Amino acid sequence: MSMSNSLKKLSSCVLIDLDGTLINTDGVVSDILRKYLSKYGKQWDGREALKIVGKTPLEAATTIVEDYGLPCGVDEFNSEFYPLFSAQMDKIKSLPGANRLIRHLNGHGVPMALASNSSRANIESKISYHQGWKDCFSVIIGSDEVSKGKPSPDLFLQAARKLNRDPGECLVIEDSVPGVLAGKAAGATVIAVPSLPKQTHLYTSADEVINSLLDLKPEKWGLPPFQDWIENTLPIDPWRIGGPVIKGFGRGSKVLGIPTANLSTKDYAEELVEHPSGVYFGWAGLATRGVFKMVMSIGWNPYFNNTEKTIEPWLLHDFTEDFYGEELCLIIVGYIRPEANFPSLESLVAKIHEDREVAEKALDLPSYAKFKDDPYLTK
Repeated sequence: MSMSNSLKKLSSCVLIDLDGTLINTDGVVSDILRKYLSKYGKQWDGREALKIVGKTPLEAATTIVEDYGLPCGVDEFNSEFYPLFSAQMDKIKSLPGANRLIRHLNGHGVPMALASNSSRANIESKISYHQGWKDCFSVIIGSDEVSKGKPSPDLFLQAARKLNRDPGECLVIEDSVPGVLAGKAAGATVIAVPSLPKQTHLYTSADEVINSLLDLKPEKWGLPPFQDWIENTLPIDPWRIGGPVIKGFGRGSKVLGIPTANLSTKDYAEELVEHPSGVYFGWAGLATRGVFKMVMSIGWNPYFNNTEKTIEPWLLHDFTEDFYGEELCLIIVGYIRPEANFPSLESLVAKIHEDREVAEKALDLPSYAKFKDDPYLTK
């Protein structure tokens, strides 16, 4: 065991945030704010997202009213916003890896607490739409049950107390900077899973920063490891996307020597939000050409510093001609790794070819190979 590993605190319980960590609240909030602000002639462009993530409802409302110069008070804003939010609560989806994590920890008897800056009633309403979640948490605490919400440590200290654990034994999982600061102030070990893109640099106080819950390694912190990885891949619930092949940035073949069959992202805004940046794999269907193995990146491509999140599949076949404009159907069945930056073009290309080898080998396994015959690929 290395010195760095031997110095890590081992955890006996997990304290988890809800909004932005387990469920995609931000998407629903943004949709409501976009419509709400339009009646005042204002446009929600997401510029305040970083300011409100992880804040209490009162703090978030105050920020929006003040920064957008709304002609209403905070109380009036909340009285109009929350009925709209409550009506959309059933549409808030769990984030990738959330159900897997909760089932895993619960199945191994690891005590869990849900500690959120939302009110207790609001928390229970949200999780009521996610089957089995409430029964998995030994403790549920909202900011209305403590003196101060995050970044104060009160929520996590109270959660640890109710679990009869010392805070130093607790592993906190958080998406926001206020949440990370609260966990550290409580004396806990903290894993950050940033809910906003390109904000990793703000989480320097966390003990670890990961791309998504899919990348969590519980054994690093003394908790039972996941056992569901197969041949360096993680099976995921299959998702299907498709559309005409478009020209991308022109760097696939020219710069990388890797011809990608890019899809437009304009019809897949929801999928781009729901699925973490990273490398995935599956099957690709071209109506006139057949079905092929495929490895795919989704994300910001840090080496090239994309300004928009992209979908870039690589069909693992040597085509003799381009097929721009042809309809491409994809079934994504597994996950390989999180998005990463690289020190050189050579190291990036080498990693992409390594991803190809992992995908090609995995897609021969029965659990993945069965999707090759899915009717969606040849529709």
